[in-house]
Amino acid sequence: MLGATPAGLIYSQQEQPYFAPVMCDRRAAFVQADPRATALHTNGEPAMQRPKICVVGASNIDLISYAPRLPKLGETIPGTRFQMGFGGKGANQAVMAAKLGGDVAIVTKVGQDIFGEDTRKNFAKYGIDTTYAFATADSFTGVAPIWVEESSGNNAIIVALGANDLLSPADVGQARPALESAQVVVCQWELQLDTALAALRIARAAGVMTIFNPAPARSSLPDEAYTLSDIFCPNESETELLTGMPVATIDEAAAAGRECLARGAGNVILTLGERGSLLVTHEQIAHVPAPQVRAVDTTGAGDAFVGSLAYFLAAGKSLTDAVERANRIAAVSVQAPGTQSSFPDVADLPSELLAG
Repeated sequence: MLGATPAGLIYSQQEQPYFAPVMCDRRAAFVQADPRATALHTNGEPAMQRPKICVVGASNIDLISYAPRLPKLGETIPGTRFQMGFGGKGANQAVMAAKLGGDVAIVTKVGQDIFGEDTRKNFAKYGIDTTYAFATADSFTGVAPIWVEESSGNNAIIVALGANDLLSPADVGQARPALESAQVVVCQWELQLDTALAALRIARAAGVMTIFNPAPARSSLPDEAYTLSDIFCPNESETELLTGMPVATIDEAAAAGRECLARGAGNVILTLGERGSLLVTHEQIAHVPAPQVRAVDTTGAGDAFVGSLAYFLAAGKSLTDAVERANRIAAVSVQAPGTQSSFPDVADLPSELLAG
C-alpha cells in the first residue's frame, strides 16, 4: 500500500518508498521501483537514466499585461509593462519537467502560423521531443491574454484554445509509442476531454503512471477521468467546482479530497496556493506546507508544480517527497514574472532539492 499510517494521521515530511503503478488494486496500486529508472554505463556500472515523461496538453502564446491592480468589469486602467511568452498548461508542464532534466515528449497541436513555428522552436530549445507536436491549417495557435496584479501577483486569464481544440483521440493514438514508453503521463482539461481520456486509457493499459490535472476549472467530470488517474491534481477553485465543497480550511480540503477518492481517483493532490499542497490517499492525509515567499507573479505556478511532480515521480521519489520538492520549485517560480520564463533552471536550485 501507499505508505500506510494510522488512520487520520496528518504529517508533513514523512519519507516513503517510491511506488510505480500497477492495475490490480487501485487503492494499493503501486509497487516498488520502476526498473526503467536504471540502466548500465558501457563499463557495466549502474547509472540513472533521465526520467521519461510524456505530456499531452495545450500550447499557447501568453500575452501578459501588468498593472497595480486588476480592472473592474467595464473599466480601462493603465498598465505598467507587457511581456509575451510561451504557455499553455501542457507546454508549461513539459518545459518544467525538461528544465529539471527530464526526457520529455509533448503531444499537442499548433496552427500553421508564426506562433506555431515559435512554439515548436521553444520546445526544441529545451530538448523536448516534438514528434507529436502536430500542426494544422484549420485553426490558429492558442493564445492566452493574462492580467497580473503587481501588488499581489494574482492574475486573471482568458484562453483562446484554437488548434488545441483540434487535438483528437486519433492524434493521441499516433503518439502511442511516446505514451507507452514513458514512466509518467500527464494530461489536463485544457484539451477536449475525450482526447485527454484517450491518452489516459493508453497509459493505463501500458501500466504507466498517470497524472490528471483537471484545469481549467469546470463543474462536472465523468467518473472515468477519476478512475484513470493514479494522481488526480486539482487546485482550490477546481476542487470546489468539481465537488461542490469548500476548501477554505485544511479539514475542508481533506473532505473534498476524500470525495475525489470516492469517485475513483487513485490518489489526490490538492494544490492550495500559498498554503502548499494536500496529499489525500485511502490510507492517509498529508499537508505539505509551501515555503513562505513574496509572490511577484503566480502565473504558471500550478504548472511548475505538476511538471516538477511528474519529474520527481519518474525519477523514483516517493509521493510525499515529490510533492514537497514540487512545492519548493513552484514557490521559486512565483518570485519572478512570466510563465515558463519564471521556471527555475537546475543551476538556480539548491543541490539538496535535486539530490537522491
